[in-house]
Formats: sequence, structure tokens, C-alpha cells
Amino acid sequence: MAYVIAEPCIDIKDGACTLACPADCIYEGGRMFYIHPEECINCGLCLSICPVDAIHYDEELPEEARPFAAINREFFGAEVSGLGDPGGWDKSVSVKADHPLVAARPKSERQIA
Repeated sequence: MAYVIAEPCIDIKDGACTLACPADCIYEGGRMFYIHPEECINCGLCLSICPVDAIHYDEELPEEARPFAAINREFFGAEVSGLGDPGGWDKSVSVKADHPLVAARPKSERQIA
């Protein structure tokens, strides 16, 4: 895994990262975006464009964001979204599912300023 999307994305889903990603490895769930760990090419464009600083290099995750490495990875499994290895995101690959730890978080009224 190269980059990880963490908590600040929940209920924001700005989407600028999906437009910047040359590998189309950022997928849309119900309440946040997730980076596919096998498709990410480690370019860092998503990191530089995220307006809420939700994206971190996996080896530099702040302590409170560390669970999101597993959350991003597990999102693609049969137990969560069932997406597996779709080979690139577009709107048709978006799902309403979220990782259970994301789905369990209280809804937020946050919006991008």
C-alpha cells in the first residue's frame, strides 16, 4: 500500500483526488473514498490535492489514522464492497457500502469550506 485515505474524508467526499489520480485507484464508497492498495502507483498527486488533508503516505500515518490502512485494504474484500480488483475507478464502480468501522461512525454535518 502506498497512500491511505483517513477519517477527514468521511462525509466530505470532495472527489478532487479521483480526478487527479492517473491510476484511477481511488474508489467511492457510501461515505468516503478508498485507495486500492494494489492499484496505487505511489505518485502522490492525491495527497497534494486533497482539500481536507485526509490522505497520508502509509509509512507516515499519524497514530490516530493507522486503522485506516486496514480499512482501505479491507474495503475491497468480499466482506465489505466485493469490488476485489476492478482495475480502475469510474462512477459505475461506485458502491454505497463502507467499511464497517466507517459506517459505524456518527454522521457528520461537515462540509468543505
